[in-house]
Amino acid sequence: MANNLFNAMGGGMQMNPLAQIAQQARQFRQSFTGNPRQEVERLLQSGQMSQADFNRFSQIAQQVVQFMGDN
Repeated sequence: MANNLFNAMGGGMQMNPLAQIAQQARQFRQSFTGNPRQEVERLLQSGQMSQADFNRFSQIAQQVVQFMGDN
């Protein structure tokens, strides 16, 4: 008999966190419209994103790009 809780939790197969981020980045890239550079500049200027947040995001983004094979 199948364990519903086990299946709901992914059947014990968890996706690598970096793979999850890469998948989310692909989905975001497909749905994003506009100029990404302008959007980041707007977030920085409005204070919705700090320079420290931007630096952390940049590091993560570089890792995701490498993981995705520079697509």
